[in-house]
Amino acid sequence: MSLIPARFLLRVVHPCLHVANMPLDDDEHLIELPPAAKLDHEPDMDESPHFAELRIGWNAAGIGLTLDVRGKEAPPVGDPDKPRASDGLSLWLDTRDARTFHRAGRYCHQFHFLPAAGGADRDEPMAMQTKIHRALADAPIAAPNDLPIRCIRRKTGYRLEIFLSANVLNGFDPENNPRMGIFYAVRDLELGEQTLGISADFPFSDDPSLWSVLELTKPA
Repeated sequence: MSLIPARFLLRVVHPCLHVANMPLDDDEHLIELPPAAKLDHEPDMDESPHFAELRIGWNAAGIGLTLDVRGKEAPPVGDPDKPRASDGLSLWLDTRDARTFHRAGRYCHQFHFLPAAGGADRDEPMAMQTKIHRALADAPIAAPNDLPIRCIRRKTGYRLEIFLSANVLNGFDPENNPRMGIFYAVRDLELGEQTLGISADFPFSDDPSLWSVLELTKPA
C-alpha cells in the first residue's frame, strides 16, 4: 500500500462555470446552480467518504456555492467558537493561485459555513471568515453580515446556499487572474470528513501548495 494518497499525485484543474443570475433576489433561494457546476470529488481513489455534493459558479459580482449533505440521521450541530470541529463546510480560496508557497498570503482566504451554530439556540446557519494559521500576511476579514448564507433542512441532511461577493475576496480579478487556488473540507460528526483532495494527514488548512486549481470559465 502506498503511503502517499493517489489524489496527492494529481494536480486537478476544476472548471468553474459562469452563472449570470446570482445571487437570486427571492425568498426561496439564494443560489441555484446546474449539475455541470459540481466540483468533482473522486472518492474511489482513496476510499474516502462521499456524502456531500458541492457546486460552484462565478460572475463579476462574486462566487456562489451550494452544498448538499445526505445520509444523516441526526440534526447538524455546531459551535461558533470551534468551526473546524462543527458540522459544515470549510473553504479555502486563493485569488492568485500561488501554489508554489507553503504559507498563505494576503490573497488566501479561509471561510466556514455552518448549518447550525448561530442564534441563541445555535440552530441557525452561520458564516464566518477566520485567519489562516502560519500565514505570512492575512486577507481582510469579512464581517459575518457580508457573508450571506441560507440553510434548508431535510430529513436526512441539509442544503447550504452561499454567496461570496467580490468585496470579500481580496484580489478577485476574473479577467486578469482566471485561475484560483481552492480546497474544501466537509465535516460531519456522523459521516466523517470529505475533502476535495488529500486528507487531514496533510496540513491543507494552512498550506496553499496543497490546494487544487479552480479555473473561471469565460461567459458563453
